[in-house]
Amino acid sequence: MEAFLLGLENLLKPSVLFAIVLGSIGGLTIGAIPGIGPAIAIAILLPATIFLDDLVSLVLLLGVYGSSMYGGAIPAILINTPGTPVNALTTYDGYAMTRRGEASRALSLAYSASFFGGCFSILVALIALFAFGPYLRDLGALFGQRDILMAAVLGSVLLIAAHRQTMGIAALLFGFGFLIAMIGRQTTRKIDRFTFDVEYLFPGLNLIVVIIGIFALSQALILLTGKDNDPPEARVGGGALLGFVELSRNKVVTLLSAFYGTIMGIIPGVGEFVAQFFSYSTARALSKHPTRFGHGSAEGLIASETANNAVPAAAMIPLLALGVPGEALTAMMMVVFFDAGIKPGPDIFENNPDFLFSLFIALLLINVLVLSTLLLSTRFIAKMIYIPNKFLGSLVMILSFVGVFSIRNSLADCIFAVFFGYVGFILRRLDWPLVPLVLGLVLGSIILERMTAGASQVKSLIDLVNRPVSAVLAISILLILCFVIWSMIKNRRSHQS
Repeated sequence: MEAFLLGLENLLKPSVLFAIVLGSIGGLTIGAIPGIGPAIAIAILLPATIFLDDLVSLVLLLGVYGSSMYGGAIPAILINTPGTPVNALTTYDGYAMTRRGEASRALSLAYSASFFGGCFSILVALIALFAFGPYLRDLGALFGQRDILMAAVLGSVLLIAAHRQTMGIAALLFGFGFLIAMIGRQTTRKIDRFTFDVEYLFPGLNLIVVIIGIFALSQALILLTGKDNDPPEARVGGGALLGFVELSRNKVVTLLSAFYGTIMGIIPGVGEFVAQFFSYSTARALSKHPTRFGHGSAEGLIASETANNAVPAAAMIPLLALGVPGEALTAMMMVVFFDAGIKPGPDIFENNPDFLFSLFIALLLINVLVLSTLLLSTRFIAKMIYIPNKFLGSLVMILSFVGVFSIRNSLADCIFAVFFGYVGFILRRLDWPLVPLVLGLVLGSIILERMTAGASQVKSLIDLVNRPVSAVLAISILLILCFVIWSMIKNRRSHQS
């Protein structure tokens, strides 16, 4: 209870409250603009967080992360264009409802479902902290260098396995990210890896530079080379309170979707897309009217929006408990932890418990603030869909270069950002996922660091799995690999027959 009260006290500082408001409103607005997403906004904001207090930086990024999917539902419902990639499923039923003249009902459902999913995930995480907090402090003794290494390997396997249709591409991009992570000078043994005697590369490539290039500059190029489409007019009205009435009529779908989002958020490398897929498929299987899905089903819209908004709070759990980011956005937040001198992992429960409570309470406040804002200003936020792509792309590019140069006042950083911007642009054109590359960079750094730190204890492969935690993780990895191979063989036989 003392840690909870300290966490609450930390949030009452004016600077922290201002960051919550700014992040929430900013994320909501960014989510409502097609072509921009939380990853781009966080990538642009990362350089500024260097000059801010650690808690202020994190609640600012959490505000953008936790609110953008609310805003992303607006263009998905009104003009059949998802504001963020994870709102793609929302278009299936949301836009169909708009074409029937039920835009207000669709928006109300999206807001209320998002709010319930977010709050459900946050409360589950808080209850877990209350119930298991004293025991979590003892986890530090259970997790050594090799255990964290195996956890990072497990996250890598889950990430690749989650891209079932493009598993080979995901593995290739993850390997490319891992290769980037290897660049630099290994200080303890003074070994240069892919530096080619270039002094700039001795410390390794800056993670923020790579992220801004891959996410922000690549999207700016997409917007600048695309066409400005005039979206059709759509009437907007009503409030979220009507949506809560419909949620109460669909209790099973709502609870199951929130549960899927929470579980999938906890598993590293899975995230919103898989959570939406499972919740949407389950809702359709349980529905008395499955043929309505994709044609304006309230159950389908609830399943999609509840699941994707339950992920952000749950995705913080593997980051905080194991130091393993679940996906690209939490990987970006990990940079702020490192800059603040806070190492995510089991020790954080003992050293910074009030900090953990501050983050989750901030997420709860963000959801309340966003819902209140939408009740008052949906009409205004919806107009953001009319911003021309060319102007938007130019703005993103300018902000990106300002952010990159401000890190170290280095022109070389800008050149590398441009290179990775073109890499991201090509990947987007090929419709290849960007997340495996970024997580390959982040998880690759963790794997290399843990391998180096634990090298003295490893004499053979058996030494990697001779501890209880690492053994369980290794067995999990083997089971996942066996399941993936079995699924591939089964699919190939079904296609041949």
